[in-house]
Amino acid sequence: MTMALSPEEAVANRVRPIALSDADRAGLERLYRASSTPAGLSRRVRTVLLMGQGLTGVEIAERVGYTAVQVSRLRRRFAETGVAGLYERPRSGRPPTITARQRARVVALTLKLPGGGRTHWTTRDLARESGLSHSSVHRLWRAHALQPHRVETFKFTADPAAEEKIYDVVGLYLNPPSNAVVLSLDEKTQIQALSRTQPLLPLRPGLPARQTHDYARHGLTSLYAALEILTGRVLGECTPRHTGAEFLGFLKLVTRRYRGRELHIILDNSSTHSTPAVQAWLAAHPWVQFHFTPKGASWLNMVEAWFSILTRKSVRRGSFETVRALVRHIERYIDEWNSHPTPFVWTKEPADIIKKAVRCAR
Repeated sequence: MTMALSPEEAVANRVRPIALSDADRAGLERLYRASSTPAGLSRRVRTVLLMGQGLTGVEIAERVGYTAVQVSRLRRRFAETGVAGLYERPRSGRPPTITARQRARVVALTLKLPGGGRTHWTTRDLARESGLSHSSVHRLWRAHALQPHRVETFKFTADPAAEEKIYDVVGLYLNPPSNAVVLSLDEKTQIQALSRTQPLLPLRPGLPARQTHDYARHGLTSLYAALEILTGRVLGECTPRHTGAEFLGFLKLVTRRYRGRELHIILDNSSTHSTPAVQAWLAAHPWVQFHFTPKGASWLNMVEAWFSILTRKSVRRGSFETVRALVRHIERYIDEWNSHPTPFVWTKEPADIIKKAVRCAR
């Protein structure tokens, strides 16, 4: 049994051919594919593209979720105004109550220090100063991409040999020698063995895991780690101290692991890395070469990224009654990491880093 169409649907179902020029079609397809296109506009664009394929209004309505009458109206709208007519039309509403002068004053005040011992504005502080509501201040901040509550850090290196060192270290990341092993090596010092005063309350639907704010300290350990750039594998050792002797001991462990291989070791400028004993050992092992990051730029050492993962995934939420328990926990994490290691991929070119991190003397 065929259901009769209403008069409106019958009119909408009559195909009014839409002729799309190549320029219009290309523009519509670009709009439809763009991730920044609003959902409503994307839907209208798709509707017009389907019209260009000669589909009826009912067929188009079934595909895009409009009614047949809405498709007919959009067909007429596009025929009269073209692509520009697909955008949202201005809507009437209450005129703005905040003047341009008030908006400019809020922005100007936000860009200045508030004074009175405060370091930055809050919406309520600025609302009292400007005479507006705090929600109005918040809307103005959003409109002008102002975020006084946020602060980011930056750091320059003043090392006179910074550019040479950056090219050296990043060159090893981007083009490691095929006949040698490149290691990123550093120590994470003073990892605390903390035990919470009450057991952890586990995760529940609607509730995060919870732990007590107070804790007891049971001692410290330091972790030496060498990250193999090519494979992502990590060789680690925990020590009670972090002196030149412990560093030299870890170097010997590394050379035993990679016996007979040429080693290029990337490390920072810690004083323990350049003690007389380390220098003498290095002279006796010419197949081991040190590559230092610039002073004040230890973040260039790739193993720092792995230390961050270790802290977030293994140490920060842990509760350890003894240093030995902490050490065993870290060793288990290293074993787990090495069972499916993930190498880091360096993407920044040396010139890009130098632009941002090297302060040139002028």
